[in-house]
Amino acid sequence: MNESNNEGRASLSIGVLNGGGGLVGADFEALLSNRVGLQLGAGWVSYSVGLNYHLKPGIRSSFLSLSYWHQGLREGFAQSLVGPSYVFRGKKWFTAQIGLGYVLDRGPAFPATMEQTPVILTYSIGAYFVL
Repeated sequence: MNESNNEGRASLSIGVLNGGGGLVGADFEALLSNRVGLQLGAGWVSYSVGLNYHLKPGIRSSFLSLSYWHQGLREGFAQSLVGPSYVFRGKKWFTAQIGLGYVLDRGPAFPATMEQTPVILTYSIGAYFVL
């Protein structure tokens, strides 16, 4: 039996810009198969959902993700994005994500001084725990 199959089928990531890109947030991922996972996140006034494909079997492996991010609520709504990213997972606890987000919508809290490009860089860094 593969060692990765003994380690759990879910994880919780906590860090900076996790959970949809809020200042701090968390992402919960549950494996649907050995390589495919569903991820839900919540952060400081943000949320996200993603479909993940792990490069190796098991929850501790790095993965490619297709995600939706919603940043802000009501008058504090800044933007919503969809796009791909690569998430690195270290063997024990470290995780970092980098990707691209296509802007679906901008809201009243989007800074007027920022350039309004249709695609932006997404990133996060934190720690993950196998559940």
